Amino acid sequence: MTERTNSRPAVSDAELLQRHLEGDEQAFATLVERYRRELFNFLARFTGDRALAEDVFQEAFLQLHLSAATFDPSRRLKPWLFTIAANKARDAMRSRSRRQAAPLDATIDGDQEETYASLMPSDIPRPDESILTLETRQTVRSIVEDMPENLRVVLLLSYFHDFAYKEIAEILSVPLGTVKSRLHAAVKHFARRWKAAVERSGDESASE
Repeated sequence: MTERTNSRPAVSDAELLQRHLEGDEQAFATLVERYRRELFNFLARFTGDRALAEDVFQEAFLQLHLSAATFDPSRRLKPWLFTIAANKARDAMRSRSRRQAAPLDATIDGDQEETYASLMPSDIPRPDESILTLETRQTVRSIVEDMPENLRVVLLLSYFHDFAYKEIAEILSVPLGTVKSRLHAAVKHFARRWKAAVERSGDESASE
């Protein structure tokens, strides 16, 4: 939702960062608040640990503060912030000996970018729909958190946070083709696990 003050458009991220560099303390606080929910939710899903996500969140904004002068105002701040956060999260997870990413076995051919929605089977609900039951939300969260790290992060960035493929490639420092491959593999993984969860739930209901 776009922030507005006195019916005027919200100040851009780039302008807030510039005001911060000029000594406006409130400007940086506004940036933190603007991305607090979205970035924390990304980190919580990525790491699977809310306490760790909170630590990484703070480290990411500290790095943004320290590196503010190097930001190119002609570019979007959000992908840069998520790049910092993703790198911090991976470092934190490695330090805690989390499992390593699994190899990929799927690719997407062609030049036209496919969206997550076009890849995901139609009977699988979007996890951000307000109509979802608590049980369904928990199932979606469990499947996502159990995915290999390299698949989980590209799924989160594409589906939950609506980044374009090129932006995801920039955030993760990987080729565009790798983003497409990982997204395809992530969708296959999610669809397979979702189908199994639905079938298991149906079997349990039938036995009652």
